[in-house]
Amino acid sequence: MNIILFDRDEREFTKGDERFDHLRNVLHAKEGSTFRGGIINAERGECTVTSLTGEGVSFSFVPEKEDSSLFPLTVILAMVRPICMKRILRELVSLGVSRIILTTSELGEKSYRSSGLYTEGEYRKIMLSGAMQGGHTGVAECIFAGSVREAVSLADPGLHLLLDNVVGSVRFSSLELEKGSVTLAIGPERGWSEKERMLFLESGFIPTVMGNHILRTETAAVAAVALALERMGKI
Repeated sequence: MNIILFDRDEREFTKGDERFDHLRNVLHAKEGSTFRGGIINAERGECTVTSLTGEGVSFSFVPEKEDSSLFPLTVILAMVRPICMKRILRELVSLGVSRIILTTSELGEKSYRSSGLYTEGEYRKIMLSGAMQGGHTGVAECIFAGSVREAVSLADPGLHLLLDNVVGSVRFSSLELEKGSVTLAIGPERGWSEKERMLFLESGFIPTVMGNHILRTETAAVAAVALALERMGKI
């Protein structure tokens, strides 16, 4: 962790919380120790440990500056295996994506939506971990869509790009993305269906391609976001 994040009124971590484990076992904190902390999607600053036992840690917080560091980039992402989605969510939040729209897809496994990753709220902890790794307070908004049509309707105004090796005709590296917001659509392991591709194209998405290789969804998501942020002049 490069910063430890918490809710606005939260000033205590208890045993079993990875933030407590990090302070105790990695930073070897003790009463009076300071650490870099911040309020989720708000200020960052300095924290001071006021109490530390085997059961929990309490701390004070002095804000220094606003630092959400989120970029105007939305990712429409088809659901994939939960073990892969954990890695994707962590990395996209770490990179500073502002919105993630998770959607079911025609060729994707429908049971993924009922995974404990979502029903038990584990995805929120994964995303928080990504922000703490990235060293910023910003945690992306995560939205669930029941279909690609719904996901498209939730996209922000701006430039919309469909990443697809079947209909992709515009090289990603040729795009000028420095103005306005950008939305990327990234499919499941089996790709988008023909019906879904047509829906994206009819909705104004530009069919783009990063190269000739067919990538796993988790590889494509991280690569596409990194390239988009570079073309947007953000990294």
